[in-house]
Amino acid sequence: MSSGVDAGDRSCLPVFIPRIGLSLILGSMIACPWIYQPAIDTIYSVLLESYIYRASTFETLWTVIVYAIIEVSYVYKFGHNPQLRLAVQKNGSATTPLPKLQRPKTRVREGLTYITPLLVMDLTMIKKFSGVSINDMALSGNYNPSTVSMRGNFLAPTLHRFTWDAPLQIWRALPVVPPSSRQIVLQLATSILVYDSLFFFFHLALHKLPLLSKIHGVHHRHGEINPQITNQLDIAERLGLVLLANFSLNIIGSHVLTRTLFVPMFVWLLVDIHSGMDQEWGYDKLLPHGWAAGSKRHSHHHQYGTKYYEPFFNWWDDALEWMMRP
Repeated sequence: MSSGVDAGDRSCLPVFIPRIGLSLILGSMIACPWIYQPAIDTIYSVLLESYIYRASTFETLWTVIVYAIIEVSYVYKFGHNPQLRLAVQKNGSATTPLPKLQRPKTRVREGLTYITPLLVMDLTMIKKFSGVSINDMALSGNYNPSTVSMRGNFLAPTLHRFTWDAPLQIWRALPVVPPSSRQIVLQLATSILVYDSLFFFFHLALHKLPLLSKIHGVHHRHGEINPQITNQLDIAERLGLVLLANFSLNIIGSHVLTRTLFVPMFVWLLVDIHSGMDQEWGYDKLLPHGWAAGSKRHSHHHQYGTKYYEPFFNWWDDALEWMMRP
């Protein structure tokens, strides 16, 4: 006698449930922003009063903390769940040895290499966020708003005005008005799509141009792909990725709170595609079939390096394959 749900249907249920839950939450955030506004107002007002959040170095340090938490959790899962590893699934043997993983001491050195150039920019350049007046930007950079001519466009960078009293850019001017939940969701989705497109062309150039391919070769220098490969990058490529992410947020005028939420989502996606695991709740499973690249495609790219240049989605890669057909 049938139970009413066959084995194939049962295997779809675990991912079906969070997919429906996420759809309901995101849909309500777009359609009914007033439901979430009191909570957003409260959270943002607390952040505005925080010295840590107002610091010019906040986003850099926030990214490092988020990355450390997400990578460590993925490495633990990678090491303790051999059945999820793509290499194990391919070889058909649960005894496939783990790749050599880097020790914490090496990771700290990598982290310092990552944050040093970003901290230099944080401490010497004025932050220009959407919704902030030019006067407030000028004041944060130690300028007199009445005597300085400064553009608020992020494409026109402005150095901090050095004085002995204020030698560094310590604070960032923030917008007073919080965003709506609709703004947050739409800005997050748009910025990820913009980044995905920009990185596709950047990544293609890293593989096709000889000088850039040498730089990018550092990222492909490994055995079995694993979560730690995410940040195995030449410093020039790492800075390129950061600037692309910033451009993707700035070009659409993202609110600073959107930027704060962008970091964990962006880092999670990056670590997920480099995880070397086929996870039941991977983002490629949560999105509609055929939309997301996921860890399998990116693992194939790392192994062969001949296709699948798009990080998160499939559309540009599919278009490239179609164009290359004889």
